[in-house]
Amino acid sequence: MNHTVSTDDPPPASAHPRHMHTSATSRHGTATMNHTVVTGGAGLLGSHLCRALLERGDRVTAIDNLSTGRRAAIENLTAHPRFTLRTADVTAPGALADLATVTHIAHLARPGSPTASARRPVDTLRAASTGTLAALDLAARRGARIVVASGSEISGESHHAPPSRGHLGNIGPASTFSANTAGSHVTEALARHYRGANVGIVRPFEVYGPHLWPGDGRVTASCCAAALRDQTLQVIDGDTRSFVYVADTVEAMVAMLDSEAFGPVDIGGPNAVTLAEFARTVIDLAGSGWLEVAPASTTDVTARSPDLTHARALLGWHPTTLLPDGLHHTLDWMRTILRPQ
Repeated sequence: MNHTVSTDDPPPASAHPRHMHTSATSRHGTATMNHTVVTGGAGLLGSHLCRALLERGDRVTAIDNLSTGRRAAIENLTAHPRFTLRTADVTAPGALADLATVTHIAHLARPGSPTASARRPVDTLRAASTGTLAALDLAARRGARIVVASGSEISGESHHAPPSRGHLGNIGPASTFSANTAGSHVTEALARHYRGANVGIVRPFEVYGPHLWPGDGRVTASCCAAALRDQTLQVIDGDTRSFVYVADTVEAMVAMLDSEAFGPVDIGGPNAVTLAEFARTVIDLAGSGWLEVAPASTTDVTARSPDLTHARALLGWHPTTLLPDGLHHTLDWMRTILRPQ
């Protein structure tokens, strides 16, 4: 089933990667069109990645069960002749069958939404384990380059930022989002130990941009939706995050797909931002909303900062979108889909 929309008149969030290798070479030495499979292709990052890959000339197959991904995010791709949407659960037998001449795989099929992960922890862990193994098996069968996304949780959520490589992150059984954190560890462990495939690992931090839906549970979604509804944004004093715009993240993903690097490569913003500062920026740009900063106990304060050394050295990548610019695009998009409450 070939679907998707034309890539004419891309939205402000459309990514234009600096790395534009558009073909692979067959074993006979002839150039062939890339065929990239994007699991989780209807999610925030997946939908933008699909568009960027089509723009550079790839054939793209998006696989998504639409449990957290939205058909609306890829609706404007479904008429494109080089795009196919396969509505399937990557953990189900046969979901990745009959995919011939695959050259690249971006494995993103795990809930990026903390809300969804907390609501369906078993599905989250199944996607991280069974889904990741299925994607790795496909890469091995087809001789494809695969890039697996884990998460910033595995880089650590700690009182020291950026955390050391030896810091394994926190997996507390009482943690609201512990399934998401454990899933990152499972995903990365499988990628690290799998043999017979050309594997790369990326660790996206707080990705934001158009197609980030209200109710997603990520900081950006919650703050933008609350500000546009003229509600109070509640944050903990001292908490920090690393925010990276989706178009910058797509550039890093494309560069990683085209490289031979293993990683893991952190993908994040250049500087950690306190949530209070972030919320004030959102309120200023939205022109509405209120801020409430709660005092923090020692255990409340978390620091998440990427180490961009590998991204620069291995991929020549660094984020270029300023936070106010990215938030401006995000708020503009969210206004179009957010009904007054």
